[in-house]
Order: sequence, then C-alpha cells, then structure tokens
Amino acid sequence: MRYKLATLFALVGMVLAACSSGGGNSGDSGSGGDSGSGGATATPASTISVRSSAFQAGAAIPRKYSCSGDNVSPPLAWSGVPSGARELALVVDDPDAGGFVHWVVVGIDPGTTSIAEDAVPQGATEVSDYRGPCPPGGTHHYQFTVYALPNDLQLAGDADARDAISRIQAAATARGQLVGTFSAG
Repeated sequence: MRYKLATLFALVGMVLAACSSGGGNSGDSGSGGDSGSGGATATPASTISVRSSAFQAGAAIPRKYSCSGDNVSPPLAWSGVPSGARELALVVDDPDAGGFVHWVVVGIDPGTTSIAEDAVPQGATEVSDYRGPCPPGGTHHYQFTVYALPNDLQLAGDADARDAISRIQAAATARGQLVGTFSAG
C-alpha cells in the first residue's frame, strides 16, 4: 500500500509540475497586449516593428493628428510581418481612457508595409473611422498596434469595434506597437 501511495503522489506531482510550466508559450509577456478586450487571451509575439515619420516612440503626437488639429491619421510603417500572415489589422486605442477605440482597420494586405497620412490601404475596411487623440485632461498614451492574422476575419465596416478587437487579438499570430502621447490643452 505504501508503494502505491508513493507512486500516486509522484504522478500527482508530475501532473502539477507539467500544468504549471506555462506550456512553452514563446509569445510576448509584456503588458498592454489586451487593449481592453476583457478576456485572458495569450499575447502574440511582438515581432512587428511599427513606426511613424510624424512622431517617435514614446514622444508627443503632433496636434495635426488630434481632434484639435486636422483630425487625420498619421503616416505609419511597419516591418517584420511573419510570412504566414493572410491579413493585417490595425487598432488604435487609448488605455488611459479605458481602452477607448480611436481606429480599427482590417483586411490590410500582408504585403502592405505602410499607410499614408489620412489614408486607408486599398482593399482594407475601416471598422471604425479614425478619431484623433482628444483627452479630457492630462497626458494620454495612444497605442498604434499592427496585428498579423493567419486568416481573413471578414469583418464588415459596420462590425462592433470591441468585438472586432477581441476577434483580432484572439486570432493574431504576431503584433507590433507604437505608442505616442498627447496632452489636453
């Protein structure tokens, strides 16, 4: 009986150790990958590099791209999209305002490497139109996140933005993010 109990405890210990190992997920474990989706989804690897000729990472977004300026989207460029991507998606949100959604674009051809100022790539769909930074007070952080998707989500232009973001994040195999700031006043 003692031998059976020892074997049972050893098996339970191995099962518990295997369950707590994390499953070998090589994805990015950094914060901010959820963007207010409310779910506990795995964050895809941060392999895509996102940049803008209008502002540097962590720097102020020019007024031109805000609600107090021309309210046009800034130019964006990216690289490092995985070869298996079937489409790209772009999400712009403000985590300082509870993940307020400023822009969602889906159906971007994976061969696309940039978006011009105040433009949407040909063939892509805006789930929500661009709304520039417009914080009620203080300095807010705006996340421009590009996601690589393994398949076509087929989201219509009238899709709910939060639902679209949840579906994008659940399907994404890679992502990249550029964060800019904007202050009220």
